[in-house]
Amino acid sequence: MSNPVIQAFFFGRALAEVLSEKVEDAFTNVVSEIGKFDAEQRENLRQFTEEVQARAEKVAASSQASTSTSSSKSSSGDLQEMLDRLRAEIATLKAELNKYRQE
Repeated sequence: MSNPVIQAFFFGRALAEVLSEKVEDAFTNVVSEIGKFDAEQRENLRQFTEEVQARAEKVAASSQASTSTSSSKSSSGDLQEMLDRLRAEIATLKAELNKYRQE
């Protein structure tokens, strides 16, 4: 094997094989990392969704409890008070509207 052309051929072939293996390993690692990242993100999204769902259920239960308590406590006095506040707000808005029209 003293022929330099044959030595160059085998060197080039070995170089191509080694480079091919390295590229294949690198590609496999990249695809593996992408898969891990995707799995982590899906898990994070699942946990986030569960947390949001749990909080929503907690708030809904709390709201239902307070609604049932306040509806049992409500009286015509509370309703009358709310109507009086709304009438006062409407009167204020009418006064402001009249000021605006006169300008």
